[in-house]
Amino acid sequence: MSSAMQSINDPHETRPFVAHGHMDVVTLGDFTVGRGTFEPGWRWSADVKPIAGTDSCQVHHTGVCVAGSMTIRYDDGTEMTIGAGDVVVIEPGHDAWTLGNEPCVMYDTGVAAYAKPS
Repeated sequence: MSSAMQSINDPHETRPFVAHGHMDVVTLGDFTVGRGTFEPGWRWSADVKPIAGTDSCQVHHTGVCVAGSMTIRYDDGTEMTIGAGDVVVIEPGHDAWTLGNEPCVMYDTGVAAYAKPS
């Protein structure tokens, strides 16, 4: 049995957003996890859309919010707001934005290609 370990505080990669934060990424074999720091003012359609090149976020996110809060609006208009302690599954086809004056910090296993320039 082999094992691997890497601290998220010393990530393999940091992907900056256009503004308002970044995604720290650790990849161990076929497992990828990210810690997203979504600063006040962050919005997917402004900060990641230019990198992704899609009309809405097409990533399937699974993770946990550990600080701050964020609203997710799906392409069909439905919304949900998440906050610290919430475990989430966010389906593809959404926009999202940070609420308030505190950064939203989220650990996410759906980030292998998130905010990664092609």
